[in-house]
Amino acid sequence: MRCLVTGGAGFIGSNLVDALVARGDEVRVLDDLSTGHRDNLNAKADLSEAEVSDAAAVRSAVEGCELVFHQAAHRAVLRSVEDPLATDTANVHGTLTVLEAARAAGVRRLVYASSSSVYGGADLRPTPETAPLLPRSPYAVTKLTGEHYCRVYSELHGLETVALRYFNVFGLRQRPDSMYAAVIPLFIDALRNGRRPTVHGDGQQSRDFTFIDDVVAANLAAASAPAAAASGNAYNIACGGEYTLLELLERLGEIIGVNVEPEHTEPRAGDVRHSCADVSAAARDLGWTAAVAFRDGLERTAR
Repeated sequence: MRCLVTGGAGFIGSNLVDALVARGDEVRVLDDLSTGHRDNLNAKADLSEAEVSDAAAVRSAVEGCELVFHQAAHRAVLRSVEDPLATDTANVHGTLTVLEAARAAGVRRLVYASSSSVYGGADLRPTPETAPLLPRSPYAVTKLTGEHYCRVYSELHGLETVALRYFNVFGLRQRPDSMYAAVIPLFIDALRNGRRPTVHGDGQQSRDFTFIDDVVAANLAAASAPAAAASGNAYNIACGGEYTLLELLERLGEIIGVNVEPEHTEPRAGDVRHSCADVSAAARDLGWTAAVAFRDGLERTAR
């Protein structure tokens, strides 16, 4: 099967590419390498180095593909607060560009990487997909807009789409050396190098952390789930657990074997206070549930 993975040189995308290559698929990658890295690329995948908003490049990359995994995005909440126009171009215009190219090329299904941020910090936890959607950052707005475009393309054009709302993905190839790096690689890097990890706010904010292997498995499940059940829908992808940042630090300290003394700073704009997913819909419609426990994922990531 021929597949396109946008953002295939990034953290999630490159792990997904490896899984597709391992099962024998022919894989193309579209990535501008602005946050992705060439050394993440699987040697058996073909790279088109271009922005996801470049219509001609996207059309060329999509041609002949049966599946598209749309992972490319400007991901950081803080980045979107500081530069909302660039985030909108990549995430909204880029997603519409990919959808239109997929429709024109006769792609069977597109799997879209959305985000738990679309809930904006729901009162009901675990949070089902039916909860009110109240984005609290430009990034979250762009991700919800992409979901709407996916649904509309399913309804108007018959392009099968499945949106996956990722909850705090972590694991192999997630780097600590970015201005907008995620919390787990930042914490591990600080603890391994004898620095006090920075905690924004009081550390009691909680997250539903999801290991990368489970996210890859969710993408594969979303690509093959029956269209009658899944197409046009959005699904939570998470473990269904809830851990505060201070609990996360305590576990990492135990794994690495160091004492943890965090340095607290001001909360970050646009961050939600708590998140925890109800994952029953993904189990029902996609046949997917997380297989890697939080502690096991942390140990594998630290190694």
